Amino acid sequence: MDQLLSLLSENARLTTAQLAAMLNLPESEVKEKISTYEKDGVIRGYKALVNWEKVDKNKASALIELRVSPKRDSGFDEIAERIMQFDEVESVYLMSGGFDLAVTVHAKSMQDIAMFVMRRLSTMDSVLSTATHFILTRYKDGGVILNAGDEKDERRSVFSD
Repeated sequence: MDQLLSLLSENARLTTAQLAAMLNLPESEVKEKISTYEKDGVIRGYKALVNWEKVDKNKASALIELRVSPKRDSGFDEIAERIMQFDEVESVYLMSGGFDLAVTVHAKSMQDIAMFVMRRLSTMDSVLSTATHFILTRYKDGGVILNAGDEKDERRSVFSD
């Protein structure tokens, strides 16, 4: 894998000067490579990874598995493209196994997610069945540990030392 892409995927806030020093390349070459990656669609964007549990207690997330009927000419692509258009949807993956698509969604509450599944996803003509898994705590996301030692465990031990 390209070292520049690896560094950017770990920390997109590195400056081109820092990247150039780390890669032992001229800064102009690093800028050119990044520009080419952006133009070619290799780099699709830059995004901050936010621990929403620290900011917004009224936010729910879920992983929804979908079993779908693929279209004759477009396979799974057409249904995936339709699902991607919903504002609640963060990601859509084609996967192997018992389900065809994995969809991650965010909303204000678990009930909002349930209504989204009931009214928008399950009513789509290609969707055969769904399985919704609510995300209760994110420990690690995008390779970043989110809650390591942040909160004191208030549970009491029932075992004596």
